[in-house]
Amino acid sequence: MATLLPLHATHVVSNQSTPLADTNLFAGNRPLQDALAFHLGSADDARRRALGAQWGSAAMQAHAKLANVHTPRLLTHDRCGNRIDRVEFHPSYHALMSAAVGAGLHGTPWARGAGAHLERAAAFMLFTELEPSTLCPISMTYAVTPALRGNAAVFAQWFGKLSNTEYDPRLVPFSEKSGLTMGMGMTEKQGGSDVRANTTRAEFADDTHWGRCYRVTGHKWFLSAPMCDAFLVLAQTPAGPSCLFMPRVLPDGDLNALRIERLKDKLGNCANASSEVEFAGALAWQVGDEGRGVAQILEMGSLTRLDCALGTAGLMRQALSLALHHCAQRSAFGKPLIVQPLMQNVLADMALESEAATALALRLARTVDRQNDPFEALMRRLLTPVSKFWICKRGSALAQEAMECLGGNGYVEECGEGVMARIYREMPVNSIWEGAGNIMALDLLRALKKGSELAEALAAELAPAHGAHAAFDRFAAALPRRIQDAKQETNARRLAQDVALAVQAALLRQHAPQYVFDAFCASRLGGDWGQAFGTLGPGTDFAAIIARAMPD
Repeated sequence: MATLLPLHATHVVSNQSTPLADTNLFAGNRPLQDALAFHLGSADDARRRALGAQWGSAAMQAHAKLANVHTPRLLTHDRCGNRIDRVEFHPSYHALMSAAVGAGLHGTPWARGAGAHLERAAAFMLFTELEPSTLCPISMTYAVTPALRGNAAVFAQWFGKLSNTEYDPRLVPFSEKSGLTMGMGMTEKQGGSDVRANTTRAEFADDTHWGRCYRVTGHKWFLSAPMCDAFLVLAQTPAGPSCLFMPRVLPDGDLNALRIERLKDKLGNCANASSEVEFAGALAWQVGDEGRGVAQILEMGSLTRLDCALGTAGLMRQALSLALHHCAQRSAFGKPLIVQPLMQNVLADMALESEAATALALRLARTVDRQNDPFEALMRRLLTPVSKFWICKRGSALAQEAMECLGGNGYVEECGEGVMARIYREMPVNSIWEGAGNIMALDLLRALKKGSELAEALAAELAPAHGAHAAFDRFAAALPRRIQDAKQETNARRLAQDVALAVQAALLRQHAPQYVFDAFCASRLGGDWGQAFGTLGPGTDFAAIIARAMPD
């Protein structure tokens, strides 16, 4: 007679990977370390290692989970019927915000010297690995802070607190707060990226100590982080679209007439409160010249687009780390996944993509750090749309492949425990926000049509890799003619892709091992690649690429 096993014996768990927790996000990220050393020289990594340990901890990961499971809640009125327009967050959201502000990821770099924006860029990528959606108000504060110089009186009173590293979530007048955050209100139902079609209007009200004051009436289809202390909004004045500063709480303590109508129910980005609002005669002050709002928005957009590239690169790194960690522990057909040839091809291919994204995103951050350098100004104009387009496009593809490495476990949410599922849902937002793919490709065309300076700057940027790989030389040699002929919009996306690939290759030549550069050129530039991940050629040094990419 067969012996019956106890019922619980069927529930023994084996061959499952452990959670990727209590890891140092910086110490294990060799591509980021090497890229930073290239741009900053012999910088002290002690602070970054401390942040990497803090943000890779199980305790902070628990905050990330809770902030996404217990999503923001809109309270339009109090129990007595008074309009309050407040968003209530889980305590974990505030813990994450406090960590991001404490690290100076918002307005702080504008108060510091050389290297501050590169330092911030590296930390921004590390924090994104922990939790990306709380970074929306952080990114907007970063982009808005320098724009406030267009109103000297407001800038004088707000800058110190916008760059302070103390998080203060209270909805009180700015004068009572230790730290401030800011958002933006640009998009409307009928216009989307076409902000010139906006219908929100501003009527002059008075001249005040903050300059020209307007009453603003209209709507915004997206206003992210509505609990920020103020917003830069776009509204029509007699001179055309103008940029206005709109505080949530007026200096006298009254709530401004900004009505939060609803919070957006989104695919991802769940911890962040994206909202739809109405301005019912809200007070706002002119920033910069009247009628020049679109130009100001574009300048701010270049900074938020930087963060889209940085954020996606950070998410790509975390997706790769999860896949590597899982495959090192999971066995199939008698041996660990990570030593199986086809899985090695997939993992190495994703590692190349992740390292190239990190390299390009940090290169763009350097252009912000060296704003007074004419060459860097040209590269910023070129690389902003290129980086935003290509990194964000590749992010979603990499997240899907990384999820497949985990199999069904990668697809499962499990009450917020499924980090890979959260990454996958988050990926598309950076590609859509701040200008989708077509907007970026067209922006590149506009830049190239203004003269030969950008093409010459690109040639100089690629020069360090000339002669290092035949595929690179052929690819780079073909770019000038294609740039010269860049007149048809239908070719704009392909051009943006190829400029990105060429710059990534040149950067990898300068701060990655030879085997990384060779594999990247052979696959992305040489045609030895089947587009899908896991189609690298047989001459690839799979083991070395995977070892370099392994998390701490």
